[in-house]
Amino acid sequence: MRNQRIFAYLSGLSAAALLLTILPLSLISFDHRGPSLIFALCCLGMAFHHHERLKGYVYTLMILAAAALALLYPQPFVVYNGYQLNQLIIPMLQFIMFGMGSSMTVQDFVGVAKMPKGVAIGLACQLSLMPLSGFLIAKWSSMPPEIAAGIILVGCSPSGVASNVISYLAKANLALSITLTAVSTLLAPFTTPLLMKLLAGEFVSIQVSEMMWTIFKLVIFPVVGGLAFNHLMRNHAAWIQRIMPTASMVVIACVIILITASGRDNFLALGAALTFWVLLHNALGYNLGYFTARLFGLAERDCRTIALEVGLQNGGMAGGLAKEMGKLATVGLAPAIFSVLQNITGSVLASHWHRRPPKVTG
Repeated sequence: MRNQRIFAYLSGLSAAALLLTILPLSLISFDHRGPSLIFALCCLGMAFHHHERLKGYVYTLMILAAAALALLYPQPFVVYNGYQLNQLIIPMLQFIMFGMGSSMTVQDFVGVAKMPKGVAIGLACQLSLMPLSGFLIAKWSSMPPEIAAGIILVGCSPSGVASNVISYLAKANLALSITLTAVSTLLAPFTTPLLMKLLAGEFVSIQVSEMMWTIFKLVIFPVVGGLAFNHLMRNHAAWIQRIMPTASMVVIACVIILITASGRDNFLALGAALTFWVLLHNALGYNLGYFTARLFGLAERDCRTIALEVGLQNGGMAGGLAKEMGKLATVGLAPAIFSVLQNITGSVLASHWHRRPPKVTG
């Protein structure tokens, strides 16, 4: 009952704030729309936290609020006392990757032997469907070359940890999801640069060896460090395991703020069109992944898993690579938009599948 009252109160505040955003400026002496929108999203997120069926959307609303904040008020997130704040993106991503590694065990990689067909099909889809669809979209969209290269970069990235959370909510095969995320992440130093050179070389200069080294620093070393930490400290630092998921979500939101603030001008110029193409890329990932898995005779739970692993990419890693390329405001824009949109579409898809548990056969 208490949660219901809190939900109703916060939902009412959110609705009032949203109504305030559409009031004419002439009725109020200052531009109230930005603060009202951000306040509405924050209130709605807190309301959802107190609703059992809507809890899964809290992170989605947090990401939306972060993106809105960066678009409306970018300057505080660009420079502080002469320091370029986008320099924080790399250590933040390393923290996220460390958190990912600390949640893994060696058993996650043993899944390759336990589920060889699902892993093989999942990796084949991951390494072909998203890169190729990203390339085709880049060609069709007529976006500026560096913006188009960002679309391809998203497709060439491994799946992110969000796919594991969404797979759990969607009643998919969580073990397969974790294994695919782990293996695709460890392959990323080799697959991402080579695919980018092959598919994005006509849009932007790609230095394969430099990109490989960047991914090792950005992804592999922190993940391996997290794995080692989990193995050595799993009986002594349980509190870290409890806070890491939440801390990682907060840091991801901060990364999205910094990337979005850096690319705000490009977003305002290309936002509607780029959002459409990025959303199409995301939707193609879900559908191509799901129906390819069906074509090869996988169980419904595994089809759902592969759909999510293909459709949900590591946009943070893609943004970090764009930063190291010195093209955060252009190449990094599509990964930032993808990171926001995939949390919305992934949550909706998970909710749909959660209400339709897969039939157990055999």
